[in-house]
Amino acid sequence: MQSENKSHVRYLILLMLFLVTTINYADRATIAIAGSSLQKDLGIDAVTLGYIFSAFGWAYVAGQIPGGWLLDRFGSKKVYAAGIFTWSLFTLLQGFVGGMPVAWAVTTLFILRFLVGFAEAPSFPGNARIVAAWFPTAERGTASAVFNSAQYFATALFAPIMGWIVFHFGWEHVFVVMGVLGILFSGIWLKTIYNPKEHPRISAAELAHIEQNGGLVDMDQRRGNDGPKWGYIKQLLTSRMLLGVYLGQYCINAITYFFLTWFPVYLVQERGMTILKAGIVASLPAICGFIGGVLGGVLSDWLLRRGHSLTFARKLPIVCGLMLSTTMVFCNYVQAEWMVVGFMTLAFFGKGIGALGWAVVADTSPKQIAGLSGGLFNTFGNIASITTPIVIGYIISATGSFKWALVYVGANALVAVFSYLVIVGKIERVELIDSPKQPDATKAPGEMASART
Repeated sequence: MQSENKSHVRYLILLMLFLVTTINYADRATIAIAGSSLQKDLGIDAVTLGYIFSAFGWAYVAGQIPGGWLLDRFGSKKVYAAGIFTWSLFTLLQGFVGGMPVAWAVTTLFILRFLVGFAEAPSFPGNARIVAAWFPTAERGTASAVFNSAQYFATALFAPIMGWIVFHFGWEHVFVVMGVLGILFSGIWLKTIYNPKEHPRISAAELAHIEQNGGLVDMDQRRGNDGPKWGYIKQLLTSRMLLGVYLGQYCINAITYFFLTWFPVYLVQERGMTILKAGIVASLPAICGFIGGVLGGVLSDWLLRRGHSLTFARKLPIVCGLMLSTTMVFCNYVQAEWMVVGFMTLAFFGKGIGALGWAVVADTSPKQIAGLSGGLFNTFGNIASITTPIVIGYIISATGSFKWALVYVGANALVAVFSYLVIVGKIERVELIDSPKQPDATKAPGEMASART
């Protein structure tokens, strides 16, 4: 039964998204923190480590469209809970590969990382879907920035802890600790997450506020019974705006996956730090990335409330933040550790400000296929999770240093700026040509309200 007093249940939902995304990214980062010690123990080269880093990305990309369809078909709560439990189990199992012969250990580690990626595939489309359901348009930028900033918080919180575990107990224990944590959290998720119209603690006033200001509160009541709607996907792929957003997200994720994979290795091998110190140092850019991530969303929504168009409010932080992230290239020209940390911190802060892609997805996705639309966006964006670790591995193998690797990552930021300024154009909700089974889906009042720019 709904409460009569004004409630703020949507902030509890946002807290849950923040926590689950923190665990999500901490599990992705385990291999980076363990990477240098793992490479030494298994006797593998940079190219092999790059392929192990990329294993997550192959499956994560492949699982986006199926994961998005599962979200639209079965709802966010159940699909997400199953994903949390499954990826945490596969993370846990990675802690037991150290006793295998090297060839088997490398193969098993690649397979387990692959399975973690597939299980995590519905996570960010699920986040965007839940935000679209629970938050009005003018709050969506902040909400998306908060859950997206958890990737930086995860590094800030867990990198020192995982570095300490590796230093004192060995790299295998990192996977065991993070796996157990995620399995426990999957139970908490099931007890906490509901659709807006089904939550036992939401008030009628809060529900009306969300629904009347663009929240897609009936999203899970409109689930279809058929498979992925390939005709709808074709319509999304013919949108110049969305293609520009996809390209921008690919480039933004190239920066993300440098920090998630090679950055701790860079600190150990290029800058001569111990793994314990690297874990601590890696947390400093992440803290500023977290601050920048929240600030970008707050600034974007503030611009929207001040009367600026949705296009201007989203693009300004993205462009300015990504220009700032190119400063990482200056690390090639300094020797002092504090200057390296300073430039990386500035770059991560800028990347945080500019990481508003998921807010744009919530603003533009058609209601009928919000999960599928987010999955398609994440498919393109996370191709970078495959290419970035591999490309950097080859660059290091060919040149013997990280100098050109940093140039490569910085260049991706410039391409993302170009994409948003030249290709994207006006940001607005995509209106699909409906199938006969859903003749009225795009005419719902909440959808029309959320389409305002």
